[in-house]
Amino acid sequence: MEKILLLDGHSILNRAFYGVPDFTNSEGKHTGAVMGFLNIMFKVISDETPGFMAVAFDEHAPTFRHEIYPEYKGTRHAMPGELREQVPLIKDVLKSMGITVVSKAGLEADDIIGTCASRAELKGFGVTILSGDRDLLQLVTDKVKLLLPRTVKGETTVESFYAEDVLRVYQVPPKGIIELKALEGDKSDNIPGVPKIGQKTATELVVKYGNIGNLKEHISEIAKKSIRESLESNFELAELSHTLATINTDADIGVEIEKCAIDNIYTKEAYELLSSLELNSIIKKFPEVPEGASEVEEKAEFKTLEDLGEIEDFFASLKNISKAGFFVEEDNDRISGLYVVDEAGAYHIGVGGFVSPMYLKAHIKDFIEKGSGKYYTAYTKELFKSVDCESLETLYDLELLMYLNDPLRSEYTIADKADEISFVCFKRGEDFLKRVEEAGMLGLFKKIERPLARVLSRMELEGIRVRPEELKSFSESLKAQIDVLEKKIIEAAGVEFNINSPKQLSEVLFERMQLPGGKKTKTGYSTNASVLERLAPDYPIVSDILNFRTLSKLKATYADGLKPFIGKEDRIHSTFNQTITATGRISSADPNLQNIPVRTQLGSKLRKSFVPRDGYIFTDADYSQIELRIMASLSGDEKLIAAYRENKDIHAITASEVFHVPFEEVTPELRRNAKAVNFGIIYGISSYGLSQDLSIGQGEAKEYIEKYFETYPQVKKFIDSLVESAKDKGYARTYFGRRRPVPELKNSKFAVRSFGERVAMNAPIQGTAADIIKIAMINVYNALKEKNMRSRLILQVHDELLVETHPDEASEVHDILRREMMGAADLPVPLEVEIKTGYDWLESH
Repeated sequence: MEKILLLDGHSILNRAFYGVPDFTNSEGKHTGAVMGFLNIMFKVISDETPGFMAVAFDEHAPTFRHEIYPEYKGTRHAMPGELREQVPLIKDVLKSMGITVVSKAGLEADDIIGTCASRAELKGFGVTILSGDRDLLQLVTDKVKLLLPRTVKGETTVESFYAEDVLRVYQVPPKGIIELKALEGDKSDNIPGVPKIGQKTATELVVKYGNIGNLKEHISEIAKKSIRESLESNFELAELSHTLATINTDADIGVEIEKCAIDNIYTKEAYELLSSLELNSIIKKFPEVPEGASEVEEKAEFKTLEDLGEIEDFFASLKNISKAGFFVEEDNDRISGLYVVDEAGAYHIGVGGFVSPMYLKAHIKDFIEKGSGKYYTAYTKELFKSVDCESLETLYDLELLMYLNDPLRSEYTIADKADEISFVCFKRGEDFLKRVEEAGMLGLFKKIERPLARVLSRMELEGIRVRPEELKSFSESLKAQIDVLEKKIIEAAGVEFNINSPKQLSEVLFERMQLPGGKKTKTGYSTNASVLERLAPDYPIVSDILNFRTLSKLKATYADGLKPFIGKEDRIHSTFNQTITATGRISSADPNLQNIPVRTQLGSKLRKSFVPRDGYIFTDADYSQIELRIMASLSGDEKLIAAYRENKDIHAITASEVFHVPFEEVTPELRRNAKAVNFGIIYGISSYGLSQDLSIGQGEAKEYIEKYFETYPQVKKFIDSLVESAKDKGYARTYFGRRRPVPELKNSKFAVRSFGERVAMNAPIQGTAADIIKIAMINVYNALKEKNMRSRLILQVHDELLVETHPDEASEVHDILRREMMGAADLPVPLEVEIKTGYDWLESH
């Protein structure tokens, strides 16, 4: 049996728009909804394997429904501009794949889909409809299936409905969906329905009477007076709503089902269009690059320069041009070639003969440092590992420019090949630089992101030393503790089971042992940390399970997990990512050295395994309460600023003010509560969140927050202004001008909008802290380098810097860290730094 897949274009695009971050490509085109649409589509095509396919779109023109009821869909909000501009994009992509796109003035997409489904079923097709609109349930039969995508906890799943499923879920057959709409109405489409009739009553009436025609003849039998009278007075609304809700299954759509056949959707045209949109995650779904396709709109013909005189002349001219794109190719960590594109042409210089890696390195360094133009490249962190330039004024990293312009993207891949990278950098670099400048972030690029790439490259090269024998001993100790806990847990449960299996664990805790508070999910009871942490104080087995998980993760991730990363001289070389987080924070990976527990005894033992090279010590400098100091500074709250300037215990001061007790009578518990409020305010904590943190009632937590804002009124005004600004502008902004888009604020879901408000509150503060630590890193690195010191900056963990220090330089390193970290920003509240030294990471921290 042939299969046809019918997609509700606007419905799926709209769902994708609100479910995917607001990505843009290098030309500023919004592409997030297109990407989300295609991800859903590819999944359904893979599952359904249709031989025919059509995508229906609304024309947003009046239909017969508007003629009989002008208010139809009148309550809908206008489509956001970022979504509207993606409608023609997705249509172009679909057409490039050979997929039929259907729209017609006077018809809604529902009518097109209904007509296609009806005709296809008559011709013997198996029909699958993909839409987020439950109105289309009326089209379902034994051969016509509706797939309804739904998102739960960030993951999209698809509900499948045949006729029997509609009856099971809604208690009425598919055509009964029309009758339900006729009675209860539909707020989203502004279908009026009958006053006083809701979903429950509508269902009871349709189950009993079948349809509104039959119901009309039996209104007098309805026992409930208010419902009976409403139907008697408003039955014309039921009939109007019935007409509005009924999908036309015999419309003049101008499309023949047989002409909707699809063949290979992975076409050359689609590949090139998706490449121009920079949707790399979608391009990766192509089984192969279509013959004749290129990854960029144009291709440069590269001339290989081999004559030494010609090469020398080329490098001399390169220093005097206004703009060029270039990329340094490497092989086994050695320079193997250079690709350059400028206004005159495209050139390649490869290693060989007189041209050695050192020769190329010297000339690349020369034109970067002494050139007069702008040189666009990408991935400068890797470039600096081969070419350590002193002056960076001419250098512009396209990846970093893209990141500043759109920090929500999951990746910033320019191209896969060296020649293409240089070409794309030349073609698009200037446009990106202009947009960064227009957004007020050029200084951020020049003073922070560009020099930071060099600092990170040196940190990656340096690495940090670890003692393998201590890791092994630590692993064995953890294994012994895990074994004891495992035995204890199984004895308490009274049955053998796999503690690492959520399914088995949920059965033991919530079915066998009947523990309270179980949260039922589709796959059983939830055993996530938040559920277990609430039970742990009252049930020792749950406390043991949490400890078991902690020890197991510590062993797998660090005690054992670090071993593969240990290289020469027992040093681990982590990767520091500059373009991953939306707030601007640096992240660590392969391995992640920023997630090593700090405040636990076991985490402390792990830090003890990290040591400096022989004859050196560690100097560790950590900002004190940097985000609170930033909040106080930016809010301008005089009480907070005064407390910090007088070097008082800010948590005790807050406890005294908020809880109305003399400062000297503040108890450790009150101080702890005040500390939770202080830090919670930064992250937009709710009364519920604070109540969970402090194990108090939600009402009491709400009172704490209200008292805090009464005590520090400027903080409340400041936080509210951040949310309003983000709603107005679409982004949050740090003290140094970094932008963090907040698309969540326009989401239709309350929970997502609430998250967006918390982002708007926190991003300016956390982002400012990220900018400050970056400035400090650059200044510390430069100070060590200018004095030709043997000490090296090797690690950054959130607000902490670690320097591998030669003992003869310990005093000077201490002074440099204090001066450069405290001087990284001039704020009303002074920045404070705690500095310690030691012979391992634990001792120095």
